[in-house]
Amino acid sequence: MSRKTPLYEVHADLGATLVDFAGYRMPLRYDSETAEHRAVRTAAGLFDLSHMGEIFVSGPGAGAALDYALVGELSPLAVGKARYTMICAPDGGVLDDLIVYRLAAETFLVVANAANTDTVRAELTERAAGFEAAVDDRSASYALIALQGPRSQAVLSEHTDAPLADLRYYAVLAGEVGGVDALIARTGYTGEDGFELFVSPGDAVALWRRLADAEDVVPAGLSARDTLRLEAGMPLYGNELTAETTPYEAGLGRVVKLGKKADFVGRSALAAQAETAPGRRLVGLVARGRRAPRKGYPVVGSDGTPCGVVTSGAPSPTLGRPIAMAYVDSGAADSGLAVDVRGRHEPVDVVPLPFYKRS
Repeated sequence: MSRKTPLYEVHADLGATLVDFAGYRMPLRYDSETAEHRAVRTAAGLFDLSHMGEIFVSGPGAGAALDYALVGELSPLAVGKARYTMICAPDGGVLDDLIVYRLAAETFLVVANAANTDTVRAELTERAAGFEAAVDDRSASYALIALQGPRSQAVLSEHTDAPLADLRYYAVLAGEVGGVDALIARTGYTGEDGFELFVSPGDAVALWRRLADAEDVVPAGLSARDTLRLEAGMPLYGNELTAETTPYEAGLGRVVKLGKKADFVGRSALAAQAETAPGRRLVGLVARGRRAPRKGYPVVGSDGTPCGVVTSGAPSPTLGRPIAMAYVDSGAADSGLAVDVRGRHEPVDVVPLPFYKRS
């Protein structure tokens, strides 16, 4: 049976279409997913992310433990800063992509995707065993609300005295928002400026309602979040990233810090992959027609031979055309590609990622 986030009743009262997602009942949309998408691009959207996992790693050896457990180098991370990274299997496959926040000298917060929280907790616990570090899954102690869009700072500043203007991208601070204690992070998954607010589950409803009452703020569901991140070229675990995918295939080799002094799980496999061109590459596709490529649709070359597969695809409200991300064979030509949409080959153009970048 799916779990409910602390904001479930709010979503139900708003008439949201609720679906099962990563073990939770989550809002797919409230009314028009296109309107929700455009609100985030032009003003501000409010998202419930309380299904995400919050795992704390603390102790004198916390930084060293994370250096060993993850592909990134976390021990030099300054207090109040965040970093995007991954946890990989020994063969280099991605088990999850993560954001790690350093909250204090000996305290890190690891935010995991909801479907992978149990895996990440178990792997971190095992990998930290040889260090002076404790792993504590506190996911049940937090609700997570995201406010995203160009108006997000102006809206949030009406409810907090925290120095938002001084808070840089991928940074975090503790403060009070709407009268409740919060961790305020300037991170997000939409391609826009925005904030993620970690609060007590008991404070979530009141804070959501305060923010939702602001002018230009629109509640937004999973559908809008997906098209927003797709336009921004951001990978989704289970689509672009899987245990069978390496960071190099996904074009994210930059997060693998082979130069760090510490050994880490997957290092040998990833070092070998860094020396050879991957057999496939992640590309952006823009359809010439109106039929949207969808996850799992084959990509074919000019002769009709399959040479790849779509990982994510949807109509783009911002571009006004269908877009997709796909893995294609490294030797496949960029010209002449098409997507097999239910037996019909729909021509596509290969374009650089991301499809959209805010000014």
